[in-house]
Amino acid sequence: MAAETSTQSYSEQWYWDDRYTNESEPFDWYQKYSSLAPLINLYVPRRNHPVLVIGCGNSVFSEDMVDDGYEDVVNIDISSVVIDAMNNKYSNRPQLKYLKMDVRDMKAFEAASFDAVIDKGTLDSILCGSNSRQYSTQMLEEVWRYYYIHDLWHEFDENYRVLKDKGVYILITYGAPNYRLRLFKDSCSWTTKLHVIDKSLTEQQLETPKWELTKPIALDDEENSVESAIGKSPDVHYIYVCTKDESLKVKADAV
Repeated sequence: MAAETSTQSYSEQWYWDDRYTNESEPFDWYQKYSSLAPLINLYVPRRNHPVLVIGCGNSVFSEDMVDDGYEDVVNIDISSVVIDAMNNKYSNRPQLKYLKMDVRDMKAFEAASFDAVIDKGTLDSILCGSNSRQYSTQMLEEVWRYYYIHDLWHEFDENYRVLKDKGVYILITYGAPNYRLRLFKDSCSWTTKLHVIDKSLTEQQLETPKWELTKPIALDDEENSVESAIGKSPDVHYIYVCTKDESLKVKADAV
């Protein structure tokens, strides 16, 4: 019962403030940057453009991104405790910025501020908590709306950081396609690619991974292709690369 109660609190600031007060050691959910770097480099090739990491916690993932050449990594978290700690830790790293913010309300960001949004466990946490469907929809709509809207007025202003159409939301999750794809379809207009990575890579590098990280797995309407490619109940983390496609929204609005 206690475990269930704490799980239901995953979307609450007080839970994470308490957790980071008592657990100050760096921790990476699911996968470390070294495991995911080939995929991040593939889908976020422009290292001088801004990237947003949501639900950053006290992970060293963003630090490793900067060490790999990314020049502007903005991190948000609902916990003021962890944001204060990370601002102190990285006060000498201008490439890293930490802001207290609820991913369900990101109005503080200008429209189309980021080339990519990276989510390593935040959507999963929201889906584990109370009002999960409402909050997850709010989060996905915020991700889509605030870093993807194309501002034609500033189209030719080189100093205005505008994410044009085709920006990416990269979700690392334990959620299988029959659960997560439904969320994407119901919330916003995305084109989605699926990749998988062995969970064992969180512990140690396999000599020969079962699946090639940068090779997408075919998706069909019934998700049968995923099961045929990787089997039932595979020991993997799923990585959804969701590309914002404004043309899909235009078509949907026209119907």
